[in-house]
Order: sequence, then structure tokens, then C-alpha cells
Amino acid sequence: MKRLLKTILVLFLIIVLSGSAFLIFQGYRNYQTLSEAHPISELIRDEQGKQEYVKLEEISPYLVDATISVEDKNFYEHGGVDLAGVARAVLSNLFGIGEPSGGSTISQQLCKNLYGLFYDTSLTRKITEAFLTYDLEKNYEKDDIIELYLNVINYGDGYTGVYQASMGYFGKEPSELSLDEASLLAGIPQSPGNLQLSNHYEDAKKKQKIVLEAMVREQKINQEQMDEITGES
Repeated sequence: MKRLLKTILVLFLIIVLSGSAFLIFQGYRNYQTLSEAHPISELIRDEQGKQEYVKLEEISPYLVDATISVEDKNFYEHGGVDLAGVARAVLSNLFGIGEPSGGSTISQQLCKNLYGLFYDTSLTRKITEAFLTYDLEKNYEKDDIIELYLNVINYGDGYTGVYQASMGYFGKEPSELSLDEASLLAGIPQSPGNLQLSNHYEDAKKKQKIVLEAMVREQKINQEQMDEITGES
């Protein structure tokens, strides 16, 4: 019986390693094709050259803190890729264990936006994204990455990037966003179609509370500041 269990375990490991190696190879090939056709440095230069591109120092610190707190609290510490999320995706793809998707880092989301990898939910895409993210983290500082992210992310209602969202929703420059406005905006990118302010304001306010709670946990604001916005005490 023990010998049978050992044999089954060995076969299981062989299947996992073989399947993983094949998926990684496919993901790497896709990465090579994408990066050769559209080097990430060129895509970033294109974004930075747009008229509505906003530098980090011209964005409200409240929005930066809110975004990192709710999206990727370890942003300044990790290497860019959610390895646990990739592992979950491998297990789901090969054996149907767990959910295939998971929370991506800000760096991964930036690469997904730069390369338009929205509609491909395959594991190969996630591996491709991981290779692209490695390139991004290797060549750009964290402040550059969060700056780029805030300029390309979807804020609903047809607004792409912080400038359009700030002017469109509040009629003010990104640097002028209050804590209330910034925390409301920061929750929208997780589901723009379901949280955009034009027709999902109440849902966006519920999400705002989650953002504020994250900011309190990360010690970016205190409980009193949160209660002032939510009306709770």
C-alpha cells in the first residue's frame, strides 16, 4: 500500500512539473513576442507623452495612499509579482483546485493595461504578465510604477487615468483631491462598470468605506478621519 501511495505521489509530481513547465514555456514565448513587437519602454514613453499625463508630485498623496492601501499594501516591498496568485492559477488550471484568478499587484495590473491583456483569462496570460512585470520592475522605480498606474487605470464613466477622473467627477486638478474624493476614486478600478459614480454611487460609497478601513490599517489616516467621512463614530 505504501509503495502504491509513493507511486501515485511521484506520478502526481511529474504531472505537476511537466504541466507547469509547458505552461511557463508558452507564457515565456508569448512574452517574447509581445516585448519584441512592443517594448515596454516604448509603451511607457507613449503614455508619459500624453497631454493628460500627470506626474506623481501633482497627484494628491491621499489618492496614492488610498490606492496602495486597498490594491497592494506591500507594493514598496515586493518584487512585482504575486507568486501565490500564479501558483493558485497553476493548480486551478491543471487540477481544478481553487479559483484561477487572484489579486494582482499594481505592477501586474499596469502591465495588463499597457499590453491590453484584459480579455485573456488563461493561465498562460498570467505567466506572460509575470514576465512582463519582471521587466517593468527591473527597469523602473516604484514611484514611476505607481505614477504610471494612476495614469492608465480605468475609473469608470469613460475616464482613463487620474486626470480625466479628477476633472470629470470633481472638476478639479488631481493635486487638489481631498481624502473623501481620493478614497472614493481609489475603489473604482477594482470594478469600474459596477462602481462608476454616474449610476453606482451608493455601491461606490460602500467600497469607499473598505478603502478607508484599509488606510486606517496601514496607518495612512486615523479612525477619526475615517469616521468624519463615513458619518460613523
